[in-house]
Amino acid sequence: MAFTTIDDPSAYFKCHLYTGTGSSNAQTFADTDTDMQPDLVWIKRRDSTGSHYLVDAVRGVTKVLFSNANNETATDAQSVTAFGSDGFTVGTQANVNTSSATFVAWCWKAGTTSGLSGGSLTPDGYSINTTSGLGIYEYTGGGSAVTIAHGLGVVPKFMMVKRSENDAQEWRVYHATLGQTKNLVLDQNDAENTTIINWNNTAPTSSVFTVGTSLTESSKVMMAYVFADVQGFSKFGSYTGNGNADGAFIYTGFRPAWIMVKATNTTQSWYMWDNKREGYNGDNETLVADTTQTGGAGTYLSMLANGFKLHTADPEWNGAYNYIYMAFAEAPFVNSKGVPCNAR
Repeated sequence: MAFTTIDDPSAYFKCHLYTGTGSSNAQTFADTDTDMQPDLVWIKRRDSTGSHYLVDAVRGVTKVLFSNANNETATDAQSVTAFGSDGFTVGTQANVNTSSATFVAWCWKAGTTSGLSGGSLTPDGYSINTTSGLGIYEYTGGGSAVTIAHGLGVVPKFMMVKRSENDAQEWRVYHATLGQTKNLVLDQNDAENTTIINWNNTAPTSSVFTVGTSLTESSKVMMAYVFADVQGFSKFGSYTGNGNADGAFIYTGFRPAWIMVKATNTTQSWYMWDNKREGYNGDNETLVADTTQTGGAGTYLSMLANGFKLHTADPEWNGAYNYIYMAFAEAPFVNSKGVPCNAR
């Protein structure tokens, strides 16, 4: 059985539901007794259309990127206004705090902001966590391919990178299953492509990741969110759909709290589920990272003690295609003491 170094995933990842007030609205995580100050908060309105808001501690509060758009950073003084010791505060921005509207926030902890060294380009700012395998980096391009130290100590499996200032640019996504010669776009539903040199045909290593000329344009400010597999906590893998209502089972080594799936060899969107939004098996609300659409409920999947099982032949996530997935844990399948968790 698999063991983990993280017995309590809620110390590093939180899925949080809240209702808007229309005025300053402080949110405190109450899912477990474990406090967590987030360094990356991703918010989406559930009951109506609206953009996905991504705010991180490196760029600072009020600085917003949108997973569904190629916009540069927007300064919005009424979006996320503070990161708290166990939560965050939102202002009056309608997309994160309309009165009586429902929202979901996915929150990750990084935290280390000194001691990073190596690579041919030094980030302007960063926040990393070697335990949970997350790195957030802001850097200024120099016009040619560079290596950037990530400080995670293991090989990253998933990266989302985009220009954050000085002009719009689509999100470029690396997934280890596709490798360093292929690319996906987070704000679009495109299939995998090889038309843009994003990773300089170079896979990340345990010390650096490489970006090509399209992601290091001279004097352009870029953001990178970099993730590594952590046994029992996070997994970035792939599967092949079977086109059947008795769908594929995907082993993760933990009971998932959050899942995102994308077909790679056909045009499909990025679909997202979690364990809080109607997260019980047989009743799952989905959101879509590349659109503003509202949440839709259906019998899509079951979150099990050691992975997830699909219950639909829909081509979005279980057609006869190849898919990648990203998942974070609610509980490890087996903790560090050898005790297994239960299914939902």
